[in-house]
Amino acid sequence: MAIYRTIFYGDITVGTGGRMTIPLSMRDRCGIQEGDTLTVRVEENPKGIRQLVMWRRDPDPED
Repeated sequence: MAIYRTIFYGDITVGTGGRMTIPLSMRDRCGIQEGDTLTVRVEENPKGIRQLVMWRRDPDPED
């Protein structure tokens, strides 16, 4: 099991239809670019608190 450390922390806004905008500074630090695919996982602890975990999929060599 991998253990990750927090390197950046920030807020995002949930807009119309539940859309979330990732701030430019966060996208830059994560290397997220237009057209990238993000994988999202929802985790829940025993107290019922949930969190979203996202990561950028490595691009296919054919992309």
